[in-house]
This record gives sequence, structure tokens and C-alpha cells, in this order.
Amino acid sequence: MKHPQRQLVSAGQESVWDYPRPPRVETVDRRVSITLGGDVIVDTSDVVRVLETSHPPTYYPPAAAFVAGALVPGPGGSACEFKGSARYFDVRGGGEERPHAAWGYPNPMPGFEVLRDRVAVYPALMDRCTVDGVEVTPQPGRFYGGWITPEIRGPFKGAPGSMGW
Repeated sequence: MKHPQRQLVSAGQESVWDYPRPPRVETVDRRVSITLGGDVIVDTSDVVRVLETSHPPTYYPPAAAFVAGALVPGPGGSACEFKGSARYFDVRGGGEERPHAAWGYPNPMPGFEVLRDRVAVYPALMDRCTVDGVEVTPQPGRFYGGWITPEIRGPFKGAPGSMGW
């Protein structure tokens, strides 16, 4: 298995290769906003992020931070060996709907209880996601929901050729 060439990290930056496996959840003092259909559907400083080796952080605001009607329970689910069983949501905003665009863990595994009643979105499926006013670049790959900001260094899982990492 060929490992990627890591990017250099300067003061104030984070390398995703320093993130742990199993993942770590941390409360952060950051403001997150999510826009869909031209409407801001989330704007909150009540966020936690999940950090996992080779992945940019995934941000989880509380479900209650989404505007009324923005989250609609959707079909299907998935399982994470660390966080537990996820349920999916369709996301609505500004007259638009994005099926299967968000997920949460209603009964997270031990160590991840803080994720209960929180929901993450795939930033690639939203109009815009920001962290402290800085627009996020979505993590590559259709399965991943990481939020890339200028201080986050890769390379990132999900890019072409990364399946074997």
C-alpha cells in the first residue's frame, strides 16, 4: 500500500495525518454556517468536530440549530465501527432539497455520546458551508463529509488514488 506524500505543516496548521484512529471528538470554539437554496439553514457556535486520520474535520452542529423543516428523516443508514449506526436526512432550504445530504448518530457508541442529537452535512451537497466566515472546500469523494479550511493540510482520503491508504 503506497502512502501519500504529506504536506508541510506550519504554525497554526493541522495535518490530517496527525489526527487519531479511532477518531476523536472535540468541542471547538468556531462558528459554522450552512447555506442551501440561498437560505442560511444553520448559523451556530455550538459545534463539535470529529478528527480521524487522513480525513479533514467533520462538523456536527445540533439538530436544533437547523431552521425548522431543514432536516427530513430519509431512508437508509450506515454504520461506523467507532461512532455507531447513522441515520440519514434529506436537507431542505430555499426551495431546494438534497436527498441523503446529512447524517447523525441517534445512539452513538461509548466515547461518542456527544454526537447524540447532532447532525453533519456533506458540504459538497450544500450551496456553501463556512467555518468562522471562511468558505469550506468539500473533502473529495462522494462518500466523505470532511470540511477543508485553509489551516487543514492533507493529502486527504477520497482523492483519486486514495482508496488503498
